[in-house]
Amino acid sequence: MLLSPQAERNWEGLCSVLEDVLEDQSHRQLFALELGSGTGQHVIRFAQKMTFVTWQPSDIKEESRDSIKAYIAATHAKTILQPVHLDASEPWEKWAGIPRNSCDVIVAINLLQYSSFKTAQGVFNGAGQILRQNGLLITYGVYAINGTITPSCNEHLDAELRQMNPEWGLPDIDVLRQLAYGNGMRMERMIEMEEYYKCLIFRKL
Repeated sequence: MLLSPQAERNWEGLCSVLEDVLEDQSHRQLFALELGSGTGQHVIRFAQKMTFVTWQPSDIKEESRDSIKAYIAATHAKTILQPVHLDASEPWEKWAGIPRNSCDVIVAINLLQYSSFKTAQGVFNGAGQILRQNGLLITYGVYAINGTITPSCNEHLDAELRQMNPEWGLPDIDVLRQLAYGNGMRMERMIEMEEYYKCLIFRKL
């Protein structure tokens, strides 16, 4: 099993956000897709806290999917499906066979800043297709706002990301809002989290 120190630090805050935005639907069983699940630490915690949600983890990397499988086995999780290979930059029809209008929630944690703009487009295009009406896309990360990155530590993070890969970097919230609008969604809330991180809540109209 892989272990991410950051995931151990931030899972509680993320759980609180998810529990809050899903509270009014907790009377029924929901289906959630996690994009870029990574180690699997988040989805395990989410499943333990929100038993009314069936989770579909996914990742492009085999080592991450193996780690997720190990966490599922170790915790005997009953509401987490086996992880699937999913490249969010691909058209939604290639998203592991997930049907149109089948998801109540899509979660993307620390995905967009480590991705190309093509992947960001893919996330919103895919969400616009596979989310049910009133379904939610929830992204978590560090963002630019209207072309501005603050404070200086986030500027340094953006520079480090671009040095690792010129296509990476902090996504701009205004650009994401436009992507959402172009795919039948609107940004509903921006929630301030720890260390300048934010959760963005998009709803399918």
